[in-house]
Amino acid sequence: MKETLKSQYLVTLFFAGMFLLNYPLMGIYNINKKLLGIPVLYLFVFALWLMVILLTYWIIRKTKNKKDA
Repeated sequence: MKETLKSQYLVTLFFAGMFLLNYPLMGIYNINKKLLGIPVLYLFVFALWLMVILLTYWIIRKTKNKKDA
């Protein structure tokens, strides 16, 4: 995969993460309920954070050249 395409994926993921961790969407999950003993807002934030980290890892791993190893 080309380096520019990798950069485009990472920039897109960055802005998607910023959008999803912004107030209007997080306000939806700010309720007084718990899921598995964890407040829904905290669960949403940490699950989304983990998803962004894993997607970043996957993009970097997929676009890594064989000669870099």
